[in-house]
Amino acid sequence: MQAWMMVAQEKPFEKRELPLEEPGAGEVVVEVAGCGVCHTDLSFLYHGVQTRAELPLTLGHEISGIVAAVGEGVEGLPVGAPVVVPAVLSCGECELCRAGQRRICRKQIMPGNDRHGGYASHVTVPARYVCPVSEKVLSRAELWQLAVVSDAVTTPFQAVRRSGLAEGELAVFIGAGGIGIHGVQIAAALGAKVIALDVDGAKLETARHSGAAAVIDVSELSIKEIRKAVRDEAKKLGAPAQMWKIFETSGTRPGQETAFSLLGFGATLAVVGFTMARLELRLSNLMAFDATAFGNWGCDPELYPEVLEWVGEGKIQLEPFVERRSLDEINEVFRAAHAGELTRRVVLVP
Repeated sequence: MQAWMMVAQEKPFEKRELPLEEPGAGEVVVEVAGCGVCHTDLSFLYHGVQTRAELPLTLGHEISGIVAAVGEGVEGLPVGAPVVVPAVLSCGECELCRAGQRRICRKQIMPGNDRHGGYASHVTVPARYVCPVSEKVLSRAELWQLAVVSDAVTTPFQAVRRSGLAEGELAVFIGAGGIGIHGVQIAAALGAKVIALDVDGAKLETARHSGAAAVIDVSELSIKEIRKAVRDEAKKLGAPAQMWKIFETSGTRPGQETAFSLLGFGATLAVVGFTMARLELRLSNLMAFDATAFGNWGCDPELYPEVLEWVGEGKIQLEPFVERRSLDEINEVFRAAHAGELTRRVVLVP
């Protein structure tokens, strides 16, 4: 098998020929159809975030493919089955898993972090939560496109579900990029009134065509001006003046500052994006507004079939937001992603 491996931070990926090992008990080997390029991978390569497994390591956790081999004890995943591999594979047995918190299982395996990931021709993963893909779903999206379901789609789905967002409520997304744009789709499909904020006009136009009832370019606005702009748009939409659902999906310091500043009475803030930057905040605002804030790491694997069903029903579109590139272009793709030059989420195809 072939793999492109991270050998050191801020160094180019190196292509390696590796032996294709037989799967162990409870494992499957997946022939990779596509692997999405995620901000987390950029953080490993450029921003000083450490992988849990030692380098050299094959990154990549947004994986779709075909089951190529199954280990002892694996049922329901025959060779040849199209699948999506969850970005976080929990043990299913620990205290957190038993409490329904599988996404933060301390024994979790994240491809491209705890073990070799999907920037390769094949990947070996625990079979427990690998999710089969139906023909109905494949009639709506190609298998390589479904790679982004593993994080870019399921993560905002989990955040929206946890927020309790309901029809007619206001959902504000700060950041309309690879994660936020799918959050916009999901919230709109639930009947919420969606406002998208970003500094990129092109992303805002995409958000407008993806279900956002209003968009705001915040590139030249102060925090105070942003608050007023959101209030004004909410009023125009006939949305509630309080109890907003706010989703920080930019993974930037300004985005997080903006998200916290939008808290009002009974509001809920979901922190979905990640940044290493530190913020100075007055946490007492949570008390004063009786507001709620939570962080969202990934998605519980049990929700993957429902997310795929949404894709199959056309509630979630993938094609307008993804771009197919050869895995051999990985170094150029990462350079472009780091420079902010990409307009779609790239899926690398072996």
